[in-house]
Amino acid sequence: MSEPASISSGIAERYAAAVFEIAQENNALSELESSLDGLSAALADSADLRDLINSPLVSREDQGAAITAVAQKIGVQEVLVNVLGLMAQKRRLFVLPQLIAHLQAMLADHKGEVTAEVTTAKALTKTQSEKLAKTLAARVGKDVKIDATVDESLVGGLVVKVGSKMIDTSIRSKLASLQNAMKEVG
Repeated sequence: MSEPASISSGIAERYAAAVFEIAQENNALSELESSLDGLSAALADSADLRDLINSPLVSREDQGAAITAVAQKIGVQEVLVNVLGLMAQKRRLFVLPQLIAHLQAMLADHKGEVTAEVTTAKALTKTQSEKLAKTLAARVGKDVKIDATVDESLVGGLVVKVGSKMIDTSIRSKLASLQNAMKEVG
């Protein structure tokens, strides 16, 4: 990990630990989870919001007022709204995506879940997704939440990442292996 990335991750981890602890003390973990989903969706949908949290040209006060207004409009939990305001004052809003990721990971760990990043050549049906989740749960020993994406360049098969483990059964990787084997022969 690069130095700036590890610094950002460290900042996000400290804020995430504080928010998680407060939410847990207040028995508000489910509200925190829905707040994170809304905030994550807002970041994904709005280039203006992404620009706001990353721009050094926007004053701390304007950043704080804007992020607080957005968070309240989405219905973000009060403790998280306060933390976002504090992050704006400290010029730390740029770590918001990492904060969301850390909090989601902490919530999943608390619930005994893991997220499997699944990339397929075509979209999985609901039945396929459920069957894959059950199979992975049996292998991992925890409930598995599927985060599916489609990449047509795989040609067929799928790539599954659970934690640090990766299973690649895509035709693209098999063709690449075959191509390497052919190069070694010739």
